Amino acid sequence: MENWDEIRTAYHVARAGTVSGAAEALGVHHATVIRHIDALEKRLGAKLFQRHARGYTPTEAGQDLLQVAQATEDQFTQLAGRIRGRGESVSGDLVVTSIPELADLLTQSLAGFQRAHPGLTVRLLTDARLFRLEYGEAHVAVRAGSVPDQPDNVVQPFVTVRHALYASADYVTRRGRPRSDAELAGHAIVGEASGQSPAPFLRWLRENVPEGAIAWRCSTIPAMAEAVRAGVGLGFLPIRAGRADPGLVEVLPPREDWVSRIWLVTHVDLHRTTKVQAFLAHLKETAKGWGEL
Repeated sequence: MENWDEIRTAYHVARAGTVSGAAEALGVHHATVIRHIDALEKRLGAKLFQRHARGYTPTEAGQDLLQVAQATEDQFTQLAGRIRGRGESVSGDLVVTSIPELADLLTQSLAGFQRAHPGLTVRLLTDARLFRLEYGEAHVAVRAGSVPDQPDNVVQPFVTVRHALYASADYVTRRGRPRSDAELAGHAIVGEASGQSPAPFLRWLRENVPEGAIAWRCSTIPAMAEAVRAGVGLGFLPIRAGRADPGLVEVLPPREDWVSRIWLVTHVDLHRTTKVQAFLAHLKETAKGWGEL
């Protein structure tokens, strides 16, 4: 595929919407991006982009080309991820994605694993998006919620995280402490921004607390915890974090329907590799010492 560099450049221009954004993603000069686009349009005899003050927008011909380019890029990414994971030694990259609430514990576990395997480069990703294991974007995913059901994934139960409702000591002094679910409507509540989180405790909140009681909304669980600590209102925290903070008061104790179940997810093509198996065994062993979450 002698023109792949030009096609890949066009793909990144479409993704970024600008020449500068594509140049940054590709690690090339912006003049190279322009040259690739011009050469590709000349070779195909068609305009691939409409140029305007805000950037580049794909034409109909550009959209057709980009569908092929994206599929090819995805296949290359998938192939590279599988090749990286096939070695018999525990070395090279190890990419782990996780929910942010467990990042500190995973960091400790990964640090110990890396000490035992100094040839390893670790990447711990806690982005909100769901990384695609089938495209080799990660070796191991630590996910919360219902059992992941993506095809070709190996799913194993890992740990459970129990949540309780907390408030800062300052909030309790100012506003008092609710003694039942019915009293929550009279308090300020820290909730989620999207209103669509699958987390069981946030689903319970949507179903049992009036919309008007939500005084503060956040897009991540750690941000909610910080709002609770700042005295904004009542909010859910994992009991590991809540009970370790002397400035917090457990307003309502943990319940079974507030429990988050955590899963270890790997792609079938990487699951049996030496590196992934070694890390899974290490992680499960270190998790035995985590105590109540």
